[in-house]
Amino acid sequence: MTRVFSGVKPTGHLTLGNYLGAMRQWATVDQHRSDALFCVVDLHALTVDHDPARVRRLSRQAASLLLAAGLDPGLCTVFVQSHVDEHARLSYVLECVATDGEMRRMIQYKEKAARERERGGSVRLSLLTYPVLMAADILAYGTDEVPVGHDQTQHVELARDLAVRFNQRYGHTFVVPRATNPAVAARVMNLQEPASKMGKSDDVGPGIVYLLDEPDVVRRKVMRAVTDSGREVVYDRGERPGLANLLEILAACVGGEPADLAEAYDSYGALKKDTAEAVVEVLRPVQRRHQELCADPGYVEGVLREGAEKARGMARPTVDAAYRAIGLLPPVNADR
Repeated sequence: MTRVFSGVKPTGHLTLGNYLGAMRQWATVDQHRSDALFCVVDLHALTVDHDPARVRRLSRQAASLLLAAGLDPGLCTVFVQSHVDEHARLSYVLECVATDGEMRRMIQYKEKAARERERGGSVRLSLLTYPVLMAADILAYGTDEVPVGHDQTQHVELARDLAVRFNQRYGHTFVVPRATNPAVAARVMNLQEPASKMGKSDDVGPGIVYLLDEPDVVRRKVMRAVTDSGREVVYDRGERPGLANLLEILAACVGGEPADLAEAYDSYGALKKDTAEAVVEVLRPVQRRHQELCADPGYVEGVLREGAEKARGMARPTVDAAYRAIGLLPPVNADR
């Protein structure tokens, strides 16, 4: 079977964008058609200043929400990145293959480093090198496909480059992965700033719908969404980004094409009302299941424990092979 790997970073509460752009696809399609692994990539949350207790809390919440979104441990592997040592083991080896220039060209590094400097903070070395850790996340499992948003495609391209380079220098070790992008709502935008992604790391703001927002909060945020000048409801991402974002969210919730849905509306208010109700209905079963899981923390812990054990068994042979290929001496009397 095709092997799929993807993950969520616990740097903030998961959003509608995470669900419509990734998690729903994982649950309804990817776990059924492939040998799929889905990971809470908590090591990536350490690349910027953070509260350790908050990272732990958000990691638990993210794992619960992955299950609430429909991931079935009987069909896929759900685990936490730091519970599987092979990620860190492989990351250093790949750092010995990557170049400084590749790291500094990464768009997200440039953007995040600039924000850190604006706040007067120092830029951690891990912020520069974390794309290599992301490559290790992918390559350790012989991943064929990585379902990601368009903003993460560059990271998958780096993983491809490192896999090819390693294979050429040290012998064939890694599968060369490819990125896959959902066609609709792959990038849900901020309701107040439709030129910006609805990002969970923003923490606060009326433009972000969180998966655990109460229905009235969802309605209020959608009804206050920024639209555009003009009165006609048309789908035009370039000229009418606010309106296009609402139409894309509605399309992702109820089905259909954004341009076709636009024809049914003659006012922004009616579109906003229907979009708000559609979002509330999409989130309702996720929130209900999340409440059930919160009442049974032992179940979630068991899923993560078994998932990590399974992931470890899948990753270790590839990582051990990479260690041998690059020239490292095998451990003496190791049971591997």
